[in-house]
Amino acid sequence: MSMPDAYLHYAERHYGMDHKRYDWSNLFERKPIAWPNGARIALSVLTHVQHFPLDMPAKPFKAPGALMMPYPDFRYYTNRDYGNRLGVYRILKVLREKGLQTSFAVNAIVADRYPAIVRAITEDGHEIVAHGLDMGKVHHSGLTVEDEQAIIAGSLDLLRQKSGQAVVGWLSPGRAQSFKTPDLLTAHGVNYCLDWANDDLPYYMHTEKGQIVSMPLAYEIDDRVAADEYFHSEPEWVQQIKDRFDVLYKEAEKYGGRVMSLPLHSWVSGMPYRIAYLCEILDYITSHQGVWTAPAHEIVTAYEAQA
Repeated sequence: MSMPDAYLHYAERHYGMDHKRYDWSNLFERKPIAWPNGARIALSVLTHVQHFPLDMPAKPFKAPGALMMPYPDFRYYTNRDYGNRLGVYRILKVLREKGLQTSFAVNAIVADRYPAIVRAITEDGHEIVAHGLDMGKVHHSGLTVEDEQAIIAGSLDLLRQKSGQAVVGWLSPGRAQSFKTPDLLTAHGVNYCLDWANDDLPYYMHTEKGQIVSMPLAYEIDDRVAADEYFHSEPEWVQQIKDRFDVLYKEAEKYGGRVMSLPLHSWVSGMPYRIAYLCEILDYITSHQGVWTAPAHEIVTAYEAQA
């Protein structure tokens, strides 16, 4: 059976990668990256701090973790809100005890409704990454450019005002983008985004306003993905992260630095029965020599200095 002609007939469809955002390259043939102090691994911990509105729209799709029951879904709403009342502070306590500086991807509405959370994050020296407005405002090509631009601009303005930080990183709700999202991000002063999960190092993407860095953020070891999509137990999640780290650590000895990303959610890993597993993971990774833990923007800056 031959491929039907209609297969190639949609916007941006062409031979190759279906887009022109980046130049393909083999990770093992690139110029080696050297992290500060000769580190093999740049550990990038990113905690999602999210708000799921009670009236989340179902179209074009609901972001992962969305409320599931008929309106008003207080069962799932309060479960997600646990992360904003308790979980985020539990994760902050662990990071503080271990002396780690990391990044927090924050829905902008959280900065408005829960300003104490943003203060706690910034006072501990962590980076604020823009995570859209809320989990009900997903980005997709059904939005007009004007509407998407308004969401991006409003989110960045609110987070920059409330945090006092430059806020140069972006993670879309549900990691969803339209064909125009990277162009709009660079136009509003965003230097890097974490939506694409196709590499173990940062790389440059092309936009209408210059380049933007794609920063690694693993998908399959994301705590929410492991628990809610793959139905893996906490010990299985821990082992998968250790295995991922071991491979990257070994590769880095021969091929240059790697990024080990660790995506967390305040309403997942911040639960009492999961926090010990997070401690186990962090202790395992940081027990190795040559691990540099830093906020995502510092890792991007180190990459750009030698890319």
